[in-house]
Amino acid sequence: MVQKKGKSYYRRRDIGTAYFFLMPAIILFSLFVLVPIIWVGYLSFTKYNIITPAQFIEWKNWSRLLSDKRLGLIMANTFKFVGLLTPMHLFMGILLALGVNSLKSKGATYFFRTIFYFPTLASTAAVAMAWIFIFNKDLGMLNYFLSRLGIQKIPWMASSFWVYPGVMIFSLWKFVGIYFLYYFIGLQNIDQGLYDAASIDGANAWDRLIHITLPMLSPTIFFVLTTQLIGVVQIFDEPYLLTSGGPGDSSRTISLYIYETAYVSHNYGYASAMSLLLLGIILLMTYLQFKGSNLWVNYDRE
Repeated sequence: MVQKKGKSYYRRRDIGTAYFFLMPAIILFSLFVLVPIIWVGYLSFTKYNIITPAQFIEWKNWSRLLSDKRLGLIMANTFKFVGLLTPMHLFMGILLALGVNSLKSKGATYFFRTIFYFPTLASTAAVAMAWIFIFNKDLGMLNYFLSRLGIQKIPWMASSFWVYPGVMIFSLWKFVGIYFLYYFIGLQNIDQGLYDAASIDGANAWDRLIHITLPMLSPTIFFVLTTQLIGVVQIFDEPYLLTSGGPGDSSRTISLYIYETAYVSHNYGYASAMSLLLLGIILLMTYLQFKGSNLWVNYDRE
């Protein structure tokens, strides 16, 4: 007599099958994420310069984090970039997406969609070289046009104040197309019937934006905001290519400081401790975003 197999057998079989298909991803994650994090964690307790063997120094690298005044300034710079670049890209990305989505002509839609997204395809290093000349105080194109308006020449990359507007202009031109495209796709997926029903009920354009567009776009906004914050906290390209962290330390960020500590000063132990600090900040910010998303993100598409 054949014995019937219970539910637990099929459950174990399904779990085994799931792990079999997940195994390639688990192996790659372990090799390229988990193992490097464990290795960085070990290095954070050592004095290591890649030439001599790592020397265990207990908590000295971590205690240095608390006494490093330069690190405090650099972390303030990093969060200043977060406070400036994140709302700028959020607002401009949505504004551009709303404008292109409102166009009636398909040709015009394709044209502007291409124009806004095209800068993201160019090499950041090559574009930065061009913008360095544009920002040049004496010979730059930007100061030339500003002088035609009666505005004095601005030391964009040589002033601790103006370096931030300069980086914002460059970042807006280079990267807003990525966020624009996400928002544009999100707008395309909103059911047109919702707008038709609202119009019948007498809703104007502002009412439709506040009560339909933004709530239905909130999952896209949440995704973009999360990935954008993670990216801006790690901002490296703009200060490295445009200012090298200057003038002084006024635009130096934590990622740039980690790079210089590891690959210029060859202090891999302290750089590892700062890397784990940055990882902790990113994890905390991401956790808080997910916890707060229930208050404003709407996943109801029906």
